[in-house]
Amino acid sequence: MTLNTFMKAAVIGFALTTTGIPTGAAAETLRVLRGAPSTELSVPMNRAVVVESDVPFAELSIANPGIADISTLSDRTIYVLGKAPGRTSLTLLGADGRLITNVEVRVAPDISEFKERLGQILPGENIEVRTANDGIVLSGTVSSIARLDRALDLANRYAPDRVSNLMTVGGVQQVMLKVRFAEMNRSVSKALESSLSFNVDNDGDFAQSAGRAFIRGLGTGEDGQNQVIINDGTEGFINLGFGVGDARFQYVLQALESKGVVRTLAEPNLTALSGQEAKFLAGGEYPIPVSQEEGVVTVEFKPFGVELNFIPRVVDGDLINLTLEAAVSSIDPSNSVTAGGLSIDAFRRREAKTTVEMRDGESFAIAGLLQDDFRDLNGQVPWLGDVPILGALFRSAEFERAQSELVIIVTPHLVTPTRGEALALPTDRVAIPTERELFLFGKTASTPKRGAAGEVANQDFSGSYGYVLD
Repeated sequence: MTLNTFMKAAVIGFALTTTGIPTGAAAETLRVLRGAPSTELSVPMNRAVVVESDVPFAELSIANPGIADISTLSDRTIYVLGKAPGRTSLTLLGADGRLITNVEVRVAPDISEFKERLGQILPGENIEVRTANDGIVLSGTVSSIARLDRALDLANRYAPDRVSNLMTVGGVQQVMLKVRFAEMNRSVSKALESSLSFNVDNDGDFAQSAGRAFIRGLGTGEDGQNQVIINDGTEGFINLGFGVGDARFQYVLQALESKGVVRTLAEPNLTALSGQEAKFLAGGEYPIPVSQEEGVVTVEFKPFGVELNFIPRVVDGDLINLTLEAAVSSIDPSNSVTAGGLSIDAFRRREAKTTVEMRDGESFAIAGLLQDDFRDLNGQVPWLGDVPILGALFRSAEFERAQSELVIIVTPHLVTPTRGEALALPTDRVAIPTERELFLFGKTASTPKRGAAGEVANQDFSGSYGYVLD
């Protein structure tokens, strides 16, 4: 074996060992023809290609050895190894010193394995992979944000911090959130009160309530005599009195029973693009005076009503991630305060803030409350109230119970725009009356006769309604 043959075999073995290409694998080859325009030679980084010339060359050089390394396998074959991303030029000269050709060499990261792995992990996705300098550029359309994140995560494994994302997310990316606030307040109050009074007039002077025991409901008038005071809310009243000489007896029995139901319902709907925040407020703003320095009073406005803030994210297909804040508030005059001569009302507020994940059309009860308040009070005339059966006439008892139930339910929907003609407004159900309808029949509004608005306006809403409290 000659020295030249031995050197060629050593160079080939070194190249195969360096590039990791198994022996017998087909190498990429570029044929260079004298007089033909030079084509671009693409070399993957850390891999090699073979350049063949139709004429023998005597000299060759590479403009930037840091980008690509070259070695000769014969007087017609060149071995080119990619070292770093970039572009350089390979020059071939003949034996007479004439230029055979210049070959532009472009070295880029090897993305063949990345493409293969991307197809295995995300099959069916239309993702295009390109190289840019020493990085990777991803473009195309993916079906969801979750798959986009997977593609970017895989690309960062091959080119850390050198990934450009030009991909777009297809499918429906607009979410309509329907929130239902439902609150029921129920209250029951019962009271049975009795009062007993005994007075003695001695030598014309009135002895105030001598021996009087439980006297709620009785008072003293201007003439010094007992008068009956009826408590607020009393539904039943019995007053019995008699006198023996200077002594006067009086007995009062009062009864009260009340029931009440309060229903609060709000259903705000709001639509937003995936990843964007949306806000909704239906209500108003309440002025609140605020004391500043040097006795200056300013006014700040506090919003109240139905509030909804949320950020939807379409994760994968019809899977939706929701970060939301929902609240219902109202002015509560019963808990007002007085400051600086000004009466300031309090606010009654129910709110929830959470993050949930669900699919299109599914619902979550994100908040709930069941509150049950109970109060019982009993008073009696000493000894007389302990008498069996008849003692009930000398006792006063009060019973109050209040229950409150609150539920907040959210339902997201993936939505797309529609034509404006397909949407109906609440004002479509009412039309301006004609002069004939107004003056002859006294109608302040008329009903549309045609179209979808007319069908809605003609719906029959009669039937049973209300609530029953046992």
